[in-house]
Amino acid sequence: MAQIKVKNPVVELDGDEMTRIIWARIKERLILPYLDIELIYFDLGILNRDRTDDQVTVDAANAIKQYGVGVKCATITPDEARVREFNLKRMWRSPNGTIRNILDGTIFREPIICRNVPRLVPHWSEPIVIGRHAYGDIYRAAETKIPGPGKVTLNYQPEGGGAPQVLEVHDFKGPGVALGMHNTKHSIEGFARATFNYALARKYPVYLSTKNTILKAYDGMFKDVFEEVYETEFKAAFGQLGLTYEHRLIDDMVASALKWPGGYVWACKNYDGDVESDIVAQGFGSLGLMTSVLMSPDGNTVESEAAHGTVTRHYREYQQGRETSTNPIASIFAWTRGLAYRGRFDAAPEVTRFADTLERVCVETVESGAVTKDLAILIGKDQPWLNTEGFLAKIEECLQAEMARW
Repeated sequence: MAQIKVKNPVVELDGDEMTRIIWARIKERLILPYLDIELIYFDLGILNRDRTDDQVTVDAANAIKQYGVGVKCATITPDEARVREFNLKRMWRSPNGTIRNILDGTIFREPIICRNVPRLVPHWSEPIVIGRHAYGDIYRAAETKIPGPGKVTLNYQPEGGGAPQVLEVHDFKGPGVALGMHNTKHSIEGFARATFNYALARKYPVYLSTKNTILKAYDGMFKDVFEEVYETEFKAAFGQLGLTYEHRLIDDMVASALKWPGGYVWACKNYDGDVESDIVAQGFGSLGLMTSVLMSPDGNTVESEAAHGTVTRHYREYQQGRETSTNPIASIFAWTRGLAYRGRFDAAPEVTRFADTLERVCVETVESGAVTKDLAILIGKDQPWLNTEGFLAKIEECLQAEMARW
């Protein structure tokens, strides 16, 4: 069949280690044979980030802002050991964090459900989408050790003068620790808009969870901002689709999530979203079956990626010429989720249809019993499994057959 024309470019962000190897194979075997597409390429491998003093990450994020859609391979965020391993100039920040800050984005994590992969929570039959506010809280906190007796206070000095506001945190009688964290109304407004826009695209209701009964000012701002944005900007659109929005205390939301079957967007503060996204991933079976989409507040810019790391252990085996059985599905979905949005933004339904078809092929391949070792372990001790190449070849074969029907 003739290739499907993609009207506007997609920004491609390459990555590291085993996921980099798989990423290239996905592109060459599952994407380029079917799409006439312009890819704006950036190498976010750790050595190139070091070579460019991480300017390549900033350039990639700005390109996503320009073109509207990016797809990203998993990348290394170096620690001390990685700095020594690669002889890096410094311990570079997470490229994901840099991209999030530039795009002012919210992260949405969603499980990929395969019926034959057992779930730790068996009645979770529909996706639970975790919307994580990727700004502030403990990730931008100021912390210190308190050496001995004394008072810790918070001091706000208004810009341009005026009387300061001083709040006593604690009167220490001995050693301890103290923490100061913040958020901004502007960022929370962006979080709310991105959440409601994502939910409209997925046709899911939204729940926001906070602990505003304890943090009346801090979490209270999240509750109030979400309510205001919903009422003034999104209530009518939600009503047309029969969707709802509700705020719940986080302890009540956690309990409800365990009881409900799924099918909603759960908006979480930064740390809550970090924790709950991993709980949801394991509850549905595997972190290797999880998508991750970063969306701007207006819903017009997205970056999709796998929700896992670079699979270093498998890469070490690959370097030694040994066979691996690495699950590529989350990396494939990084491509397909980005392409699906490209199709929607461009009013190009054939592009979105292709993305949906490739996703369905992946799920049906797993449900047919063709799986990688990580999924075979979950399914049962007698479940056969394919190596990396064999599994990709199976998906390629199934996609060819599916596309031939077009």
